[in-house]
Amino acid sequence: MTRQLVSIIGGKDAPSVASYTSINPARTGETVATVGLADAETFAAACRTARNAQREWARVPAPVRGRVIASIGRLVEANAESLARLVTEEIGKPYAEALGEVREIVDTCDFFLGEGRRLYGQTVPSEMPDKNLFTFRVPVGVAAVITAGNFPVAVPAWYLIPALLCGNTAVWKPAEYAAASAHALYRLFTAAGLPDGVLNLVFADGSSTFAGLELALTEGTVQKVGFTGSTAVGRAVGELCGRHLQSPCLELGGKNPMVVTPDADLDLAVEGALFSGFGTAGQRCTSLGTAIVHESVHADFTARLAAAVASAKVGEPTGDVVYGPLLDTRFAERYEEYLDWIEPHHTVVTGPTGRITQDNPRGGFTGEGGLYYHPVVVDGVRPDDQIFLEETFGPLVGIATYRTLDEAIELANRPGYGLSSSIYTTDPASAFRFREGIGAGMVSVNNSTSGAEAHLPFGGNGKSGNGSRQSGMWVLDQFTRWQSMNWDHSGRLQKAQMDVAEITPDLDYRL
Repeated sequence: MTRQLVSIIGGKDAPSVASYTSINPARTGETVATVGLADAETFAAACRTARNAQREWARVPAPVRGRVIASIGRLVEANAESLARLVTEEIGKPYAEALGEVREIVDTCDFFLGEGRRLYGQTVPSEMPDKNLFTFRVPVGVAAVITAGNFPVAVPAWYLIPALLCGNTAVWKPAEYAAASAHALYRLFTAAGLPDGVLNLVFADGSSTFAGLELALTEGTVQKVGFTGSTAVGRAVGELCGRHLQSPCLELGGKNPMVVTPDADLDLAVEGALFSGFGTAGQRCTSLGTAIVHESVHADFTARLAAAVASAKVGEPTGDVVYGPLLDTRFAERYEEYLDWIEPHHTVVTGPTGRITQDNPRGGFTGEGGLYYHPVVVDGVRPDDQIFLEETFGPLVGIATYRTLDEAIELANRPGYGLSSSIYTTDPASAFRFREGIGAGMVSVNNSTSGAEAHLPFGGNGKSGNGSRQSGMWVLDQFTRWQSMNWDHSGRLQKAQMDVAEITPDLDYRL
């Protein structure tokens, strides 16, 4: 039976003005859900509802809010397999990866449940007698969270869990093509006891969401925007927030480099390249973009990677495969445009490109009737190539060559993204030189560009984001603001920097 889904505002179903069909990308003839899409006014109404609920939610003691987060974690854990199966059905992510994504939510809850007892402020010594200074973390208010669908449950949790813990309310707009997964996660959150209006779910297309966000910012009902998606849309969201003197949390695309040094363990480097380049069909913001390989090991690395890709299992995501279909038709169409960036001076070392069909087959393929595409490794990539400079969201990895480590670092920074990066080396000096020179927010040594842990800051710079960070204690700075308080109990007005006791030194003293 097809799921019928609509937005939920204040605990009640909200009206729709259009519909969207979420399909199973592994079998495009199967409908996962029919989704009612809201308009801009409905999005703005959700923000008003969240604002009205925020004051009471903030009054709930932080340790109690922490227990709600703990309950969310236990509920997700108890429903992990069902939620993971739904993720696999709706976006084609291999089940093992989907289960890992769900585990990420549990890990995030386990970290933040304790933050309810650790939202520390500080007492600060005053320069005057009989006066005390304090700092407090206070919630920002209403968070509007807009997420992509390649990680349909983990990434939203990175925003929502700390936002709710800190005493904010939220309006969450997930990707339409991952609506069923989002609706399921929403139900798990609310089952933990969240009052109506604290978390609101809005399904809408991009233009309606942007217009609704603009209206809400104008009305003053949103105090923090979290956005995960493309660099182009993130730039527009950032400009909109800037006009309202707000600093959004932007987690955008990546063109993530992997540097392979002459002393690298090539088998390990190939394993990392395969996972980060082709896991989730290359549709992660942290997916490997270009392997930058030293000229002395370039041929060996390329041959090994081509062999690994040739033997990688592609197909039905419920099975043991490296990757399944692309997320949705729109991504398949866009990926075919990226394939047009392959130029005559490039060499495709992995065989066929494009969609896997009977006329364009792949050995060992286990899928049927879905948005499945051949994995592609392109050798001979140059620094001015579009395929080197721009994100290619799909199963495509480029290989470039370098001579010196300084050249490798320069190449790694050239595209202007700055999310994730990695270096494979057995030389500590090379590892630290790379870390010092790379502009990415995240660096891996002898590990792939993909992979995050719930207690480590996640985020990028340059075209990958505005320097904001998710996960760990660092995300608290996104969802709280520092408030300072001074309490003068002297019974008289003491003026800072003016009524300060002076102790006079003898600066002319010499031994």
